[in-house]
Amino acid sequence: MSRTIIDVHVLQTVPPSNLNRDDTGTPKTAVYGGVRRARVSSQAWKRATRRAFQDLLDPVELGVRTRRVVELVAERITEVDASLNGDAAVVLAAETLRAATNSKIEVPRRKAESAKKKGEPEPPPESSYLMFLSSRQIDGLARLAVEGADDIKAYLKVKENKSKAREIADTRHSVDIALFGRMVADSADINVDAAAQVAHAISVHQVENESDYFTAVDDQNEKAEESGAGMIGTVDFNSATLYRYAALDVDRLRDNLGVGQRPDQPLDEPVRRAVRAFLHGFVASMPTGKINTFGNHTLPEAVIVSLRSARPISFVSAFEEPVLAPLGSGGHLRGACTQLLAHVSDIEKAYEVTGDKSWVLRAGAATEPLAALGTAVTISSLLDEVSDAVSERLAAQTPEGQDRPA
Repeated sequence: MSRTIIDVHVLQTVPPSNLNRDDTGTPKTAVYGGVRRARVSSQAWKRATRRAFQDLLDPVELGVRTRRVVELVAERITEVDASLNGDAAVVLAAETLRAATNSKIEVPRRKAESAKKKGEPEPPPESSYLMFLSSRQIDGLARLAVEGADDIKAYLKVKENKSKAREIADTRHSVDIALFGRMVADSADINVDAAAQVAHAISVHQVENESDYFTAVDDQNEKAEESGAGMIGTVDFNSATLYRYAALDVDRLRDNLGVGQRPDQPLDEPVRRAVRAFLHGFVASMPTGKINTFGNHTLPEAVIVSLRSARPISFVSAFEEPVLAPLGSGGHLRGACTQLLAHVSDIEKAYEVTGDKSWVLRAGAATEPLAALGTAVTISSLLDEVSDAVSERLAAQTPEGQDRPA
């Protein structure tokens, strides 16, 4: 059966920076092709992409990942019924979340002991791990809690009501949950398998981390005998041309999101909006590690997007042999583009996938070799054309007469 897979390949040059550091503060690295490469973890770029969604999507289409989920549901309960506030709302929220997710919801011992020592009220309970719920799920659980407010424990012991709580937690997923998945450790049946896969970004060439020694001057120190720096320190960094890759399973995304949520909304609209947001967010986002120190606000020099019918294909093997800067000229981007073009051509010819549609967004003379890999686009036309192509495929797969949701 034909599938709908979107591959996203990005070449991006980043100046001295520390986008993603390890526990010692050093930029993350990895050995690939026998040499040390700069690395930015998939988690770091997924986080940056999710943050970009805040400017690309309506808040109602997004979720919240937090251990303080009881407070969120309690706030919604009060919004639904103002008479249910404070501790009463917190109790309702905690009981409803326990029923919906089977999760352990309790006051953290450390916070409880700290509040007791200070003579402060006991803090609200939390989940024992980060819980990811959509805005619509939080609303639904709050309304269910209000329905059973007279005796929430007895209300949720009724099988039908507990099933409803679990159904609310497992339907109407937000775009970010549908894309990046959700794990509920105590209730695997409401886990969500991610539609998007994001690779660790690595440099196309060998990299050695460097260290910047810095000093800071005390503005109020005017004594000649105290002429030294007010503070000294070091910060590690590197610079690199990165290869970034992500794959989006549109079929799984459609299953996670469901069809249009309103009678006036096209059936493919949630998927179309999610595809646009993911492409734009992934391509244009930047992890914020040490961003104030380095100001490394670059955009990709090249983006290649392919619509696949069989399976995702990463082109990272183009750089298993590290790119070497030509003597006397410096720079790795041009060499990276040349190696990428040769690899893509060989792979697609060998595996007979040259018919898959591709688009190329590029800037600068160094990226000219990549023009042969697809239709030239700007960021706006890339988003339009890819989402249109996805809509066409979904329309072809949708049986005639399929009912819209109520």
